[in-house]
Amino acid sequence: MRILILEDDFELRHALARYLRGLGHAVDECRDLRGARAAAEVNEHDVMVLDRMLPDGDSLQLLRDWRTNGRSVPTLFLTARDAIRDRIEGLQHGADDYLVKPFSMEELAARLHAIVRRGIAPESSLVRIGTLELDRGRREVRRNGVLIPLRPKEQALLELLISRRQRVVTKSQIMEACWDDASEAMSNVEESLIASLRRKLGKPDLIRTVRGGGYMFEEARDDGSR
Repeated sequence: MRILILEDDFELRHALARYLRGLGHAVDECRDLRGARAAAEVNEHDVMVLDRMLPDGDSLQLLRDWRTNGRSVPTLFLTARDAIRDRIEGLQHGADDYLVKPFSMEELAARLHAIVRRGIAPESSLVRIGTLELDRGRREVRRNGVLIPLRPKEQALLELLISRRQRVVTKSQIMEACWDDASEAMSNVEESLIASLRRKLGKPDLIRTVRGGGYMFEEARDDGSR
């Protein structure tokens, strides 16, 4: 997932970003409303984490504006404002969840996955393609019934390829989904990630290289052809 974090506390923002990147997510960090607006124009996000009171205003108004303009990205307020009226106000104006500081990183990650799943049809949370099974809720992958342990970025890449199967996924799209501006991505890093994922998924190969374009996820037939 690509996550937008809007938090003016430097240490907390970086701790959040470091934790979420460790889970394989790309993270855009913003310290004020102006930065959040700019980040939302540049990148498409799967979920947003917003503090309420920022140096240049309340993010509640920002979310209200986004919702009015049709921006439906799942959003969680992460704030020290713990009054019941604050929670109700946040939910009434477009938030999908509300978590009060102090909080558990594990709970935050679980809540983010939960609100993202709400936007996915129930039947699509478990995807079966031939011999491959992807359980997005449990973040588990199996082939021929055998559990395949994947690193976070391998999992993110597989989910990206499956979500766009039968379409070419470009190298730039992989970089955008699996890395963010703060990450140090080496040249050809996506090729190494693809090679590692292919090796773990086994034969017949499910990922086709499209010359000059990128990669495409394809279902393997029983005879091993495509």
